[in-house]
Amino acid sequence: MNYASIKNCDVANGQGVRISLFVSGCTHHCKNCFNAEAWDFNYGNPFTPEVEEQILELLSPSYIAGLTLLGGEPMEPCNQKVLLPFIQKVKERYPEKTIWCYSGYLFDQQILNEMTKKYDFTLPLISLYDVLVDGKFVDELRDLKLKFRGSSNQRIIDVQQSLKENQVILYQL
Repeated sequence: MNYASIKNCDVANGQGVRISLFVSGCTHHCKNCFNAEAWDFNYGNPFTPEVEEQILELLSPSYIAGLTLLGGEPMEPCNQKVLLPFIQKVKERYPEKTIWCYSGYLFDQQILNEMTKKYDFTLPLISLYDVLVDGKFVDELRDLKLKFRGSSNQRIIDVQQSLKENQVILYQL
């Protein structure tokens, strides 16, 4: 997996001050995507053990609320496979930090219904997330007043509650 960038003081992509990892590779190709260069799976730099350690160190200050995964598309199967062991390390080292993920895939339809049947790493990965912002960016539904999402079709999902109750539970901001 490649990554496009790492932001070490992000307040736009989740609650609190966060570290954000922008992975490379996306097949959605949303019109007017803010990060279209990251559609290419080969864009950016390799996600190496050294990069993992760098992110783990960036997460260490107490004022950092957690890690946000964006893209590209973190839930592309080839990205999931690499992210699972990394997110497991994050949760082991920092159980109090939250994990947010942005995905163009729909949580209940595509991720839980289709991907979990095809890939044995999808459910373990999604089970580590606290919040998932799902749905493709739709330029016609773009709304700059929305918190933590770009278009009104996107949902901010409480992943842990949703998995417990077996239905989509929206995250309370």
